[in-house]
Amino acid sequence: MNIKSLAVLVLLFSLFCRSLPAAEAVVEGQPLSVRQCIDIALDHHPSIRAAGSNIEQAESRIGQARAGYLPQIGFQSAYSRIGPPATALRTDPYNAYSHTLSLNQTLFDFGKTWTQMDISGLQTDAARNDFEDVRASVIFDVKQAFYDVVKTSMSEKVAQETLKQFEEHYQIAKTFFETGKSSKIDVTSAEVNLTNARIQLLSAQNASRLAHASLSKAMGVTSMPSCKVIEEFQTEMDDLSFDEALSYAMDRRPDLQSIAKKTLALEKNVRLTRKNYLPVLSGGASYGYSGDDTSMDDSWTVGVSLSVPIFSGLSTKYAVDEAVAGAKVAQANMETLRQRIQLEVQTAWLGRAEAFQRIDAGRTIVRQAEETLELARGRYTTGVGSSIEITDAMIQLNNAKMIHITALADFAVAQAALEKAMGAFQ
Repeated sequence: MNIKSLAVLVLLFSLFCRSLPAAEAVVEGQPLSVRQCIDIALDHHPSIRAAGSNIEQAESRIGQARAGYLPQIGFQSAYSRIGPPATALRTDPYNAYSHTLSLNQTLFDFGKTWTQMDISGLQTDAARNDFEDVRASVIFDVKQAFYDVVKTSMSEKVAQETLKQFEEHYQIAKTFFETGKSSKIDVTSAEVNLTNARIQLLSAQNASRLAHASLSKAMGVTSMPSCKVIEEFQTEMDDLSFDEALSYAMDRRPDLQSIAKKTLALEKNVRLTRKNYLPVLSGGASYGYSGDDTSMDDSWTVGVSLSVPIFSGLSTKYAVDEAVAGAKVAQANMETLRQRIQLEVQTAWLGRAEAFQRIDAGRTIVRQAEETLELARGRYTTGVGSSIEITDAMIQLNNAKMIHITALADFAVAQAALEKAMGAFQ
């Protein structure tokens, strides 16, 4: 096999791989990181493909506008079978032919074509910004779903640990009852708590399955083999100030950049619409021949034409008014978006700070709950404490662990929300 053939095969294989569904890119049981989930989503999510198609659509409009600079060439051909009137000297039907090749070219239109190209270019840039905005939304949705999977997975483990603790306590309570160290009520209470722990585990398992389904949806995957995620949470926070975050957002948010370009395009559209009051100078040429069965004659024309709009029934005036109103609406929408961005950044920035503080608090209460449980177990073993103390301590430990896990997940999601609000998605 020569090098050229090998290169073709490599190219075909790469195209085939990109056409595979996302599910086939995931090995069953393979742990997935948040970065891997994002990459799968960016390659396969239908919203990404739709936004990319919008860019192609906008780019085609640039070509359509540029066509105004190019000549228009046409060819016309006609055939007729003519039956002469009864009064004519010729009584037999005859054939008539006509063939014409024409060329028309706009010579001067007071910048209409250029302005339309400029507008189409701005609309294309806006479509690219819209693509980035969709990309940011997909990334955030994946991160949010991913961290929910991590949260529910860790919660399931906590539920399993709590179930194991209640099983051990139930066996101890039975032993103590059988040896006369405790009453029947301790056994009954331990059995009830054990049943509740089993129910909580079932709920945690169901929540985990639903979280995996939400992650698949966020990745744009309809079906994906069973897989695990790498259980990791960010536990450090930078010292980014609110003013820095807001300034970054106003400079980088793709939706703000998009509406700014759309607003500018609408303002240029006002100028384009007003140019409909102005004349258009065109040039043209044609060559053709026509005749019947007996003779054919050729002819040609070359000339220029000036089209001057005199009165259009006020349609141009109303079109200008509409364009002006559209530009004003876009300007107002841009200001509204600025205000919304400020609120989004502030909400995400404060939410991140609050969640980060809860992480330390959660870590503290977990340690305290563990110490309380150890003390309760020691008291119960020595016959000083009660079964209720152990039960309460185990419930408190379970709740403390859930508070800590929730804080970790909330911080991770808040960090992702701040990145999206700033336009700093990766």
